[in-house]
Amino acid sequence: MKFLLAAINAKYIHSNLGIYSLMEYAKEKTKGQPGIQIEIGEYTINHQMETILKDIYLRKPDVVGFSCYIWNISYVLEIVRDLHKVLPDTDIWLGGPEVSYDAERLLKQEPDVLGIMMGEGEETYADLVCAYSRGERSFAGMDGIAARDDNGSVVEGKLRPVMDMSQIPFVYHDLKDFENRIIYYESSRGCPFSCSYCLSSIDKSVRFRDVELVKAELDFFLQNQVKQVKFVDRTFNCKKSHAIAIWKHILAHDNGITNFHFEISADLLGEEELELMSRMRPGLIQLEIGVQSTNPETIFEIRRKMDLDRLRRVVDRVNGYHNIHQHLDLIAGLPYEGLERFKQSFDDVYSMRPEQLQLGFLKVLKGSYMQEMVSEYGLLYKSEPPYEVLSTRWLGYDDVLRLKAVEEMVEVYYNSGQFQNTLKRLEEKMGSPYHMYEAVALYYEERGLSEISHNRPARYEVLYDFICEEAKKRGFEDLTEEFRDLLVYDLYLRENVKSRPSFARDQGEIKTQIRDFFIREAREFKYLKEYEGYDSRQISKMAHIEGMADGTMVLFDYKNRDPLTYNAKTFLLTPDTKA
Repeated sequence: MKFLLAAINAKYIHSNLGIYSLMEYAKEKTKGQPGIQIEIGEYTINHQMETILKDIYLRKPDVVGFSCYIWNISYVLEIVRDLHKVLPDTDIWLGGPEVSYDAERLLKQEPDVLGIMMGEGEETYADLVCAYSRGERSFAGMDGIAARDDNGSVVEGKLRPVMDMSQIPFVYHDLKDFENRIIYYESSRGCPFSCSYCLSSIDKSVRFRDVELVKAELDFFLQNQVKQVKFVDRTFNCKKSHAIAIWKHILAHDNGITNFHFEISADLLGEEELELMSRMRPGLIQLEIGVQSTNPETIFEIRRKMDLDRLRRVVDRVNGYHNIHQHLDLIAGLPYEGLERFKQSFDDVYSMRPEQLQLGFLKVLKGSYMQEMVSEYGLLYKSEPPYEVLSTRWLGYDDVLRLKAVEEMVEVYYNSGQFQNTLKRLEEKMGSPYHMYEAVALYYEERGLSEISHNRPARYEVLYDFICEEAKKRGFEDLTEEFRDLLVYDLYLRENVKSRPSFARDQGEIKTQIRDFFIREAREFKYLKEYEGYDSRQISKMAHIEGMADGTMVLFDYKNRDPLTYNAKTFLLTPDTKA
């Protein structure tokens, strides 16, 4: 029999660890049984649905299982309804978090779906494959499965006990299928915390893969120079010894290329972990830290445990190492947090200066405690996935729309990392970071700029125009030249752009000085030591000099970049050094 495990991912660079894990475990359990063929089919939500339908049809599976999440469930159900028409004899199964807690309703809604695998799937899927191989066709009552009985009634079997993580086979053997894609890896399952918005809190039995197994598997990624390995552990450092052993190992075996991503609780980090981090190569690891809110009342209500003062101290300390990318998360729409209090949470987290600040919106997941509290919180959310918040007792829909606009500006101007110096100075004149982004968002909306796709130089043009307008309103017009310099400086930090923005200063008056500098540099290589072998004309195309309002010039060296920010190395050329 031919079995197909299908995943519709959000992007091409993503892969679905779950279906690979199911396949490998089932292959182990059915080893030696003839006639069983298990395949993987990975697609993205950007594919035409007809293309996915065609591919599955041409494979002619006897049984197909779809991995279901909030971001793909609507696509999966569209495929399922058409797939049954063209392959009426193919059995269709669903599994994953989006269907595990809503199995009965879905089976009644979707007559073309034979059954749903609930909860952890490896053992359930292996048993299902074995049952098919024995010729069985009645699955109602099987552990971990919801299916119809002979009378058409939905029967939910009991959930299976959680697995021993070390019994799950390693899924990566041939990395050819994962070129230019993120590798996902799992060293633990479950979460010790009980956050009301999260499904991980349902499984409180945190289990860890044997650390020696983990080390050996990480060595495989290191030896193959995988670009990025993203741990999917919900709170990677909830067990200190486990986290330390893994971090020590990747530090000792760093190949200079591979980056490891971890989702952690920063306030749980101790001195030993921090000391390890201080010695890591820039870019060896990156950290995702869920702050969600800084409102104590909100934190208590969502059942979250967090020492905010310690979290801040740890984030500041890691920032001081200048070798680790930190990604901090906020969630809008949580209980007891209206717009004014959310602004405070935003400014609190922003002040920690993470490399990325993710302003997300509450999603009311099936099976979560948050779903049970919908009435009490006056929580309205979208009927279709991803079930995102529309309003609460504390936050109106107008507020949500305002925060959506702010989110877009944070993505464009902060998370891009391309406006750092300008933004830092502008914050001082705008009262608070939140008010700055809100004002930029309003500027975009009033001029119809939100619906336009802007290239990078255009974003600088818009921000410069915004600053000039705000300078008139707020009385800092005397700083216009300073902001002009900061914007041009930020622009060239990342890239030697050939198309200069309209507000950039004409370089004609210093053209001779720039030419003379590169001629001298081609002889002496005082600043650009890695450019030896190139003549002055070539060097002038590979590096850049920008004149500033005070008469100084800045040299941008693109061969030497900050390994964390990717910004070019810069040199300030004073009148003495230019001569």
